[in-house]
Amino acid sequence: MSTLLVTGGAGFIGSNFVRHVLENTDHSVTVLDALTYAGNESSLDGLPASRFRLVEGSICDPRLVDDLVGAHDLTVHFAAESHNDNSLNDPSPFIQTNLVGTFELLEAVRRHEKRYHHVSTDEVYGDLELDDPAKFTETTPYNPSSPYSASKAGSDLLVRAWVRSFGVQATISNCSNNYGPYQHVEKFIPRQITNLIDGIHPKLYGAGLNVRDWIHVDDHNAAVLDIIDRGQIGETYLIGADGEQNNKTVIELILTLMGQPADAYDHVNDRPGHDMRYAIDATRLRDELGWRPRYADFASGLAATIDWYRANEAWWRPMKAATEAKYAKTGQ
Repeated sequence: MSTLLVTGGAGFIGSNFVRHVLENTDHSVTVLDALTYAGNESSLDGLPASRFRLVEGSICDPRLVDDLVGAHDLTVHFAAESHNDNSLNDPSPFIQTNLVGTFELLEAVRRHEKRYHHVSTDEVYGDLELDDPAKFTETTPYNPSSPYSASKAGSDLLVRAWVRSFGVQATISNCSNNYGPYQHVEKFIPRQITNLIDGIHPKLYGAGLNVRDWIHVDDHNAAVLDIIDRGQIGETYLIGADGEQNNKTVIELILTLMGQPADAYDHVNDRPGHDMRYAIDATRLRDELGWRPRYADFASGLAATIDWYRANEAWWRPMKAATEAKYAKTGQ
């Protein structure tokens, strides 16, 4: 049994990771989360008190970080400011959390000689042309296009430098777009699902041709656990489930799965600097660690996600009105 410190464990992917660890291992987990708008304590409801605790605090607090890192076997770093639109409105929190916060964690794991896993995004690679057969691999050069992706690219490079310069025992994973339970309703898929539950047409950005490589959050987190258990120290692994879909197709599939006409959506202003296509080549993860996605079929994972939002309105309802009011100001 190990003790895990999970930063950002009250957020979307982090809270699902905590649940995955507690359900599939005998590890105990401490979550460190600032509980900003993206962190939701209710995402951790019902977890066993004997193996789980929540600490409210910032990864930019060096004393708190040092104490917690020193008291655990492994740190898994999910905490991040992660919404592109927000980074365009105000980049400063992205620099503080994603760069300064990562620095504090790396310094703590270096002092205490602890294992560290760094969770990142495929957006650090920039984007691909729609007709380009290429996919991102572990050797693709970084080419971030927003303050968010630039701050995540910088955090990845800090990890690589601390591995090489100081011998920190770290691994990195870069994952494609996640969907599933406990995702904030500002994000693309839950926004469309909850709009339909409310009888509102989904919103399609621009022509809807932008492609994302979708992966269910449970499959992402299973891969992270595999990398922690068996990944090579100092190495990067890309996580993806061959789930490339353009936004128009995703909205039409959501409408169909929810019993609505496939064309019952509204076009809204495109997002500034909207990357065209992301695509992950997860060959290394599959070949070295034997990982396979449970939701290999995007439609089945999406149907399960729709069911979850229908059954858990009490979780998402409190944040819905404010989210839609914010989008309305930008014509989205």
